[in-house]
Amino acid sequence: MDKVPAAYQATRGSVLDVDTTFYSRLTDPSARERVDSLVVPIREGRAWQVPAGHVMRLTTLEGPQVGDLNLWNRHNPRERFWASRTRQLQRAHVSTFDRLWSTLPYLRPMATIIDDSLAGYGVDEQGGRIHDLLGTRCDPYVNRLLTGEDFDHHCHSNLVRAVLPHGLTEFDVHDVLNVFQCTGLNEDDQYFMKACPAREGDYLELFAEIDLLCALSCCPGGDLSVELWGPDAGDPLLTCHPIGVEVFSLAPELLAGWQPPVPSPYAGGHGLTGPSVDWTAEKRRRAER
Repeated sequence: MDKVPAAYQATRGSVLDVDTTFYSRLTDPSARERVDSLVVPIREGRAWQVPAGHVMRLTTLEGPQVGDLNLWNRHNPRERFWASRTRQLQRAHVSTFDRLWSTLPYLRPMATIIDDSLAGYGVDEQGGRIHDLLGTRCDPYVNRLLTGEDFDHHCHSNLVRAVLPHGLTEFDVHDVLNVFQCTGLNEDDQYFMKACPAREGDYLELFAEIDLLCALSCCPGGDLSVELWGPDAGDPLLTCHPIGVEVFSLAPELLAGWQPPVPSPYAGGHGLTGPSVDWTAEKRRRAER
């Protein structure tokens, strides 16, 4: 069967045309300095900031563990990670040189993946792949529908608690990148999850294209080797492990020629008539304030 081409394809010189040489050199451990670190405990969430031009590394510290990652523009939380558009522009499971895109009307790369210790996993015999954008965070509302019980440490709730000190609320929590998570679609086109293949010390590194506020939940499902719902559901507490977060500044010479991407230059008229507003300038003002 012939391979069907992707609907969204990069043209040379567009923002989709990634400079792999530039991003590859950002992984040099001798040209970076750690400026922040924290640990996300099991069944909890934490939030932190990453300045533009810095690298963050997420690491499975003690064993396999799935994490749910949210991103916002640190200066304007209305601009946040857009999982569905990232899925279209990149792929349903992301890895090295894929970018995480922001919502309209900004639509620009928020972060670029520069290194992934699980990049070689590929596609397994069931069609599972790593670092999932097909699904989203587990939440107490769905859990209530499926079980009739309340549970306050699903990823949605963990992210809510994590961002409250930063002035955000539940309404700001959005669809996630499921890091280290192995998922796919079965023969009935239904979403499935598999046991996380990560081991102690596996990592994912992302380069911050703009100033970021990040939040991560250590999924209460741990490595997802135990079913969360259905007749065989159990308590996966023993499969839960913490995730480490590190933030690194980079040697200035590595960033020569790089600039944070600007918001989409679309004028924002939408075919409407009325008083003229320079929406491009307004978006840039809000993004940078």
